[in-house]
Amino acid sequence: MEILVIEDELLIQKSLKKLLEKKGASVDACSSGKEAIERILSKNYDRVICDLMLQDITGFDIIEESKKKYNIEEIGKLFVIITAYSSPQILEKANSYRCKVLGKPFENIEDALMVFLERE
Repeated sequence: MEILVIEDELLIQKSLKKLLEKKGASVDACSSGKEAIERILSKNYDRVICDLMLQDITGFDIIEESKKKYNIEEIGKLFVIITAYSSPQILEKANSYRCKVLGKPFENIEDALMVFLERE
């Protein structure tokens, strides 16, 4: 399984990469939204784990750019949004993209990993 982790907090990024690789996934990681968009448009991933608030843009901006390659159905299967700020507005917007949303810090890392590695 090919996974892209987009997270600007390097400790979280490295930890997720290590945990997912332990579970057998192949993981690319980046911390900028612009770089993430380039990767998504040039490579095929089975899952994109995307922090909502990045330094340069938001996870929703990345999803919008991903529409150049994927339809809304595919985006819903591809993206998992991770965020420390899950307001009703954010949940509603994620829902409009059919994305799963996980709050940070994760309540249970094993459950989070199962969501990240789940095959449709």
